[in-house]
Amino acid sequence: MLKITLIKSPISSLKDQQDTVKALGLRKVNQTVEKPDNACVRGQIFKVKHLVKVEEE
Repeated sequence: MLKITLIKSPISSLKDQQDTVKALGLRKVNQTVEKPDNACVRGQIFKVKHLVKVEEE
């Protein structure tokens, strides 16, 4: 499992990056979600790596 925390607001980001943050289930800054560690989620994280912090469990 991966713990993904939104550390920066996506407001000034590109529209597709904002949509990716939403798809990860993140709505507010400092919100944390747990997602399975698979290729799909890793790809989403890579797209918005400047906005999130990731911890492995």
